[in-house]
Amino acid sequence: MKKYRLLMLTTLIISGCSICYELIISAVSSYLLGDSTLHYSITIGLYMSAMGLGSYVSKYMKDNLFNWFVFIEIGVAIVGGTSALLLFYANLYLETYQIVMYLEIIIIGTFVGAEIPLLTRIIENDNDNLRITLSSIFSFDYIGGLVGSIAFPLLLLPQLGYFATAFFIGCMNAAAAALIIFKYAGRIRQVRIYKFSVVVLFILMAMGMLFSDSISKHVENGLYRDRVILSEHTQYQHIVMTKHKDDLRLYIDGNVQFCSLDEYRYHEALVHIPMAKAEQKDKVLVLGGGDGLAVRELLKYEGTEITLVDLDEQMVSICMENPNITALNKDSLKSDRLTIVNQDAYQFLKETKENFDVIIVDLPDPNNESLNKLYTNTFYRLCYQAMTEEGVMTVQSTSPYYSSKAFWCINDTLESEGFLVHPYHLQVPSFGDWGFNLASKKPLKEETALQVDTKYLTQDNIHSLFIFGKDEMPKEKVEINSLSKPALIQYYSEAIRNWE
Repeated sequence: MKKYRLLMLTTLIISGCSICYELIISAVSSYLLGDSTLHYSITIGLYMSAMGLGSYVSKYMKDNLFNWFVFIEIGVAIVGGTSALLLFYANLYLETYQIVMYLEIIIIGTFVGAEIPLLTRIIENDNDNLRITLSSIFSFDYIGGLVGSIAFPLLLLPQLGYFATAFFIGCMNAAAAALIIFKYAGRIRQVRIYKFSVVVLFILMAMGMLFSDSISKHVENGLYRDRVILSEHTQYQHIVMTKHKDDLRLYIDGNVQFCSLDEYRYHEALVHIPMAKAEQKDKVLVLGGGDGLAVRELLKYEGTEITLVDLDEQMVSICMENPNITALNKDSLKSDRLTIVNQDAYQFLKETKENFDVIIVDLPDPNNESLNKLYTNTFYRLCYQAMTEEGVMTVQSTSPYYSSKAFWCINDTLESEGFLVHPYHLQVPSFGDWGFNLASKKPLKEETALQVDTKYLTQDNIHSLFIFGKDEMPKEKVEINSLSKPALIQYYSEAIRNWE
């Protein structure tokens, strides 16, 4: 076994690389199409099935086992290293994105599935102890999978992004193939061709990694309507900023968060309606809203102290320092009346001992499990506990027209926790018909007196925001959204599919 230690090491590397490729495919597909549960499930299922196919096919590889082994490593490096790039281009230019995704998963899985049977046969030719051989091979294989699954979300993706991560893993695969080729050159037929191929492959992957920023800019300029002026992958999300003349837009994971031409409509409705209904305005809690635009509106109320809770410190930092955004939020994130807490909103509510007069929930749409948690009955129960008895809360609730079930699911989930809920909506040109839910413990006062200057809201049009058309009402009963049964994700994903 000692003379095959290098093969064992490459098994560890290859296993870690293959897991990273599957995670890249799942993450990119979730980023481009949403519904992370669906895409991770499909990836895992197809990958496991393809590994079984690879194991079956390996029985036909009877001779030149080292040649087959090296061929597999080179093949995995090529397909995996270019996986992110091909997926983004497929999304741009093909109507059948899923075919490319499925092919990548199946090819990588088939190659990886053939690897262990081949390696076992290589070692068994010189070693008759099958028990030791199999235990050693599987140990290294599983350890490699663990390393890859930890390194991808915690280190590789936040630091390198999709493209550079894929190319970097491709380099590692090519390096593993090179180790085998140069170590066991005497047992590989036409070894010069393999040497040349693996060196060229390594160089191409390294160049892809070095030029990944340029590749990313080119691809993202195709994905977004306007010129991309900022693209940053944080530990939690992918942030993109585009600009065309006076039209500045911020995207998180491909979903637009605001357009500078009409964001005031959204933020005035989000902030000033609950503030007009609130008896007290001394302490306001903003959950999400790291762009500082809701805070900008809140700072119009003299004496109000604001606590902003946003998980992503990097997001807040961008919106605090980037001149394009600071011109829009009027440097609100630097106000001495603002306290910024970089923490998960759910965890903050569990730990806080404070009570707030107004809570503004300005979170991204519930398109994945981590965000769904912040729209559940349990989360709203925590909000209830953090409110004063006369407190008022408003929740960004997606579109009652484009995603009617999702909107009313949020409404019913709030009611299930004892809130008195008043839904309202308005037209935001860049979003369409957009909705909110106003919630309180006690009946709200009838009058809604605006106390600050606004660009859209007037004393006359506020009442109309609480009126809904027939096509914005739910056509059937919706379920309460909970941690154990995330109905909201299904409603939201269904709406996205219907409007694609």
